[in-house]
Amino acid sequence: MPMQRRKVLGLGLAGAASAGAFALGANHALADPQSGMDLAPSQAAPTDPFAIGVREFAWSRGDRRLTTRIFYPATGNPGGEPVRDAPIADGVFPVCEFSHGLGGNPESYGPLVRPLAAAGFIVPAPVFPTISSGTEGNVGDVYNGNQSMDVSEVITQTLALNDAAGDPFAGRLNVDAGVGVAGHSLGGMTTHGLLTAWPDDRITAAVPFACVDMGDPAAAVAADVLFVHGDQDGICRYDLARQAYDELPAPKAFLTHLGIGHDEYIWGDANHDATVATYVDWMRWSLYGDTAARDRLAQDAAAPGLVWDADLAHSS
Repeated sequence: MPMQRRKVLGLGLAGAASAGAFALGANHALADPQSGMDLAPSQAAPTDPFAIGVREFAWSRGDRRLTTRIFYPATGNPGGEPVRDAPIADGVFPVCEFSHGLGGNPESYGPLVRPLAAAGFIVPAPVFPTISSGTEGNVGDVYNGNQSMDVSEVITQTLALNDAAGDPFAGRLNVDAGVGVAGHSLGGMTTHGLLTAWPDDRITAAVPFACVDMGDPAAAVAADVLFVHGDQDGICRYDLARQAYDELPAPKAFLTHLGIGHDEYIWGDANHDATVATYVDWMRWSLYGDTAARDRLAQDAAAPGLVWDADLAHSS
């Protein structure tokens, strides 16, 4: 039977996030890149984790308020809570946006947001508006493209800080590496929408967690795409994520959690650490040109209960 595109069952609880802070462990230090990078970044990928800072911006797109918190590498000791308005660490860092799921926010998705910032990425994370008094409002905004277009606006505003005289981020964003995007559940669908129905050609790396197929791949977008999904997800169907994966050209990969549902690997499953290591190394390869991170991917994903499928060859 052919798979049906864009059909989601039981989405009413998609992305409901747990509270609780996440502290990045000191064991998240990353290895040196090899020579022969695919990209020409402004600096090599950092080898040690950073402390994390956070700044908040009151942005909007039309009448849609897009309160955005940007998490970033900061001066100080790694492993603690994000520090508001902390000085940015030395360096020039790529941008990787993160989209929360239904009922969530940037803080509740700390287990996926903070490791990126600690690894050397600027991570804008918007709080999406709802279109009704109930949480179901976000579902319509994903299917009509509003949230994907919100992300494009947040990316534009974030990149503009690189040229904002006097701003702490001025000259500190690697705008030549392209932009990464990631998200879970409705946020994962928002992420996939940026590669398909509402394309943003600035995107060069994407990690949709627990998404469904949002449309045909857009020729304008050339991105390395990693899918992460539980094969027993009762909210966002696994087969529709596999369909989305099959439709995209390489480089691409799919990390399957066997016997796992919608979000256990984010907040408590034993394979959370393997998921984060794979996800961060995917962004390190795609946005820093770190070929050592690329070569670690299969090992990152080599844990009981995980299946790794990948085609990492760039077309000539």
